[in-house]
Amino acid sequence: MTARTRPRAEARSARPPLAKPELLDIYRLMVLSRRLDDKEIQLKRQNKIFFQISGAGHEAVLVAAGKLLKPGYDWFYPYYRDRGLCLAIGMTPTEMLLSAVAAADDPNSGGRQMPSHWGHKALNIVSQSSPTGTQFLQAVGCAEAWLRYSQLDGLPQKPIHGDEVAYCSAGDGTTSEGEFWEALNTASNLKLPVLFLIEDNGYAISVPVEVQTPGGSVSALVANFPDLYVEEVDGCDPVACYEVLARATAHCRARRGPALVHAHVTRPYSHSLSDDEVVYRPSSEREDEARRDCVVTFPEWLIAEGVATAAEIDTIKRQVDEEIQVATEVALAAPQPKPETALLYVYSPDVDPTSEQFDTEDDPRFTGAPTTMVDLLNGCMKDEMARDPRILVFGEDVADVSREQYLKDVKGKGGVFKVTWGLQRQFGGQRVYNSPLAEANIVGRAIGLAIRGLKPVVEIQFFDYIWPAYHQLRNELAVLRWRSNNAFSCPVVVRVTYGGYLKGGSIYHSQTGAVIFTAVPGLRVVCPATALDANGLLRTAIRCDDPVLFLEHKHLYRQTYNKAPNPGPNFMIPFGKAKVVKQGTDLTVVTYGAVVQRAIVAAKQLEEQSGVSAEVIDLRSLSPVDWTTIAASVRRTNKVLVAYEDSLSWGYGAELAARLGDECFAWLDAPVKRVASTDTFVAYAPDLEDFILPQVEDLAQAMRELNAF
Repeated sequence: MTARTRPRAEARSARPPLAKPELLDIYRLMVLSRRLDDKEIQLKRQNKIFFQISGAGHEAVLVAAGKLLKPGYDWFYPYYRDRGLCLAIGMTPTEMLLSAVAAADDPNSGGRQMPSHWGHKALNIVSQSSPTGTQFLQAVGCAEAWLRYSQLDGLPQKPIHGDEVAYCSAGDGTTSEGEFWEALNTASNLKLPVLFLIEDNGYAISVPVEVQTPGGSVSALVANFPDLYVEEVDGCDPVACYEVLARATAHCRARRGPALVHAHVTRPYSHSLSDDEVVYRPSSEREDEARRDCVVTFPEWLIAEGVATAAEIDTIKRQVDEEIQVATEVALAAPQPKPETALLYVYSPDVDPTSEQFDTEDDPRFTGAPTTMVDLLNGCMKDEMARDPRILVFGEDVADVSREQYLKDVKGKGGVFKVTWGLQRQFGGQRVYNSPLAEANIVGRAIGLAIRGLKPVVEIQFFDYIWPAYHQLRNELAVLRWRSNNAFSCPVVVRVTYGGYLKGGSIYHSQTGAVIFTAVPGLRVVCPATALDANGLLRTAIRCDDPVLFLEHKHLYRQTYNKAPNPGPNFMIPFGKAKVVKQGTDLTVVTYGAVVQRAIVAAKQLEEQSGVSAEVIDLRSLSPVDWTTIAASVRRTNKVLVAYEDSLSWGYGAELAARLGDECFAWLDAPVKRVASTDTFVAYAPDLEDFILPQVEDLAQAMRELNAF
């Protein structure tokens, strides 16, 4: 059989020929993969499983890859066609069929994900999700962990080998995703050991390759990336694939940079059982492709070359069928997950950031003069980075200077608001560094780094620009622990500036929208209103074992009214612990962020002018929320105002109001009232901005109306 390759000449290396046992085992694994697909299709038609998507046609290149890579040593970010790879590195047919039937003992996800969403802790197969392309940046972060660990001092043991590879695969259609190009950018720029395998079967569901890819060849498009080894191969020829992948893997293990293997495979079945390719592929095309089917052509080649006899091929097929029959019987008899287990592993079962372990608020060790939120956030990160050498800080402009030779000559950037100023100077460019201007790149890499035991504390420069990262935040960061049934976690802290009340901020520098993230299970969301709270909550965020979105309100960064002395390196505030910032008896105001101070001012004015006593609660933590403190206050005052900076409709306050009506109705003497921003965007003109955002008088008027009800 022949390979169509386009190697880089300097990377060619001789490879010893595969011996007969290896060739026969490659064939066995290819047949095993195909027969498992066929068995699942049968089970789906019998209504014994609920979904099926096959790896048919991809077996040759995947088994070859599995033969070269090391389970539990290398790291794997496969996609749903990668059954052959997973079998080759040690996943069993029983484990795959346990996934198909959604058994409790399914090692991929415990019945939480569709079949062919691979994950196996012992083999280093990182839990795969359905979105196409999100795995690229995570694999880059996983490979980057080798680089960061190798540069870190102060760790007695480092979980690296020095030549491990991060494998990442996808179909050709997925290379249309922007995250593919972001991943190549960083992998090449940092010379990371990522093996990208693009399995090109000519279609992305019904969309052919020429519609997806300019010129029809992704390997041609990426040929000029520096330090990227590129080869193209006939993915139906396992021997050619083995030779090409051996060269590509050697390139990565030698730390010469990433590699991309573009394998031309077939797709003998429809995209999935939910698709019918007959409606968009002519029979002539499907017949031509069938003649290349690797599970047909490879045994013919083995016999023609005298490697195996027809009897030996038949024996392998019979043994595979027997193995699958046993695995099927085991899987069908396996118990399903108990319904109540669905609530497990949304958050860490071992580290509870709402617990007393994280509550040292009553014992601050103050030093120095009162200072701003910016300074106390900076101080917290310095303390934590000194305590834990695994902490990495990166994002756009967070370093003092990317070209470190200039450190002695410049003051340093340290973020557009100076929150990270001086961290690089103190801890080095290996731990504090700038990222490309690409938000998904920041969060996706952070997920991969956290998988390897590092602690990324990353910055998204403005909340207004967090949306390219939302895919990684919602579908990956927050979901990984739950979807892997607690096999994997990624406790990343994502710091992001937030909110308005800055003259000139306008539409794209004043956005709020906490509710979009508080609605995501698995993600902790906090929003401090004072310098002291920011220091204690950030320390809790860094030390907890869950992903945290840490909202830092720009307007509050340098206010004088919220200053505090440094509370010391062990000062923590637990999540889900609100603070009563003004006592009152007549009504309750529930608020957070920049509205807290405005509510306090409005409440004091009201008390001075009318004698009405309003209690003001600063939530501090938005998810989880301190319902105990809220409910206790409302049961005393019997009236409640919810005040927030998000738009009035569909916002965070709407959820609070709904729950107050549901759980505190018996104590309410008036309807729950809300004050929030108008249902518009924030404008540039100061008078428009003041009209749009909730002001002191808006809050005071709402309190007067509520008291008078």
